[in-house]
Amino acid sequence: MSTLMFPADRNADPVVIRRVVVIGCGLIGTSVALALRRAGVRVALADRDPRSLAQAVRMGAGTALRPGGGPADVVVIATPPSAVAAVLRDAQERRLGTVYTDVASAKARILAEARRIGCDLSGYVPGHPLAGRELPGPRAARADLFDGRAWVVCPHPELSPRALRVTAALARVCGAEVTSLPPDAHDRAAAAVSHLPHVLSATLASRFADADAAALPLAGRGLWDVTRVAGGPAEMWRDILDHNAEPVAALLEAVARDLNRVAHALRSADRSPGDAATDVLTRGNIGRGRIVRAFARRDAQRSPRYAETALPAAS
Repeated sequence: MSTLMFPADRNADPVVIRRVVVIGCGLIGTSVALALRRAGVRVALADRDPRSLAQAVRMGAGTALRPGGGPADVVVIATPPSAVAAVLRDAQERRLGTVYTDVASAKARILAEARRIGCDLSGYVPGHPLAGRELPGPRAARADLFDGRAWVVCPHPELSPRALRVTAALARVCGAEVTSLPPDAHDRAAAAVSHLPHVLSATLASRFADADAAALPLAGRGLWDVTRVAGGPAEMWRDILDHNAEPVAALLEAVARDLNRVAHALRSADRSPGDAATDVLTRGNIGRGRIVRAFARRDAQRSPRYAETALPAAS
């Protein structure tokens, strides 16, 4: 059992989390379950793939969900984005829990769909732990995956304050640092820091799908670093991009304009002061500096328990 307080409401009763249901035993769902088990929380697991469920159980992430037992304190929906709203409605109809959250990396469209199909939104907290690995499935899960990482909760007009506090407490039990953003603001931020980088990484990696084999032995660590997240499952990422299409498309169009400007400058041998190629490279230096400083500030603000978990994770 774990007892935690959401700092936005110090005068509220402590949140007690004794039992959690996790629906979806992939990388994130199983990692959530392992983190909760690490804290002594009882976890019941469900997955439509019996092999994934069995693997998660063997890893000690919890026991298979059985009928009865009363509602859990929290139900975590760790399915692809396209399934979240339907799974939420089904879980609520079965009264599996009192508070519901998900871990999908796009929020506004899921919330709109949940509203459209009649889900009880008072107990549903859209959530997104910004952590992950390029390896899929329960075998890649880790109890410490969320330690020191950001976990976004997205309040909305129908949401009860208690559901928000319970979900924030769950994220902290998993070791995460909780932040709050409106769904639309979250989606714009996720597009910039997660979805766009993944598409760019995949686009670069795709150049080597049928490239001259003689080139690859010459590759250095830089190519490895910028293509690492391209190993994520294509179908899963297509679903993610579908659910955050407009913000991602707008960023891709901006990047395409920059690339076209660079290509034009190179073909025209333009080396005038402030030419497009030099401009992009210079802005890249500035942007990289801002990224490094942001990580440094974030790591300095983290609690001592997670002071050593400073490396950024894929989302």
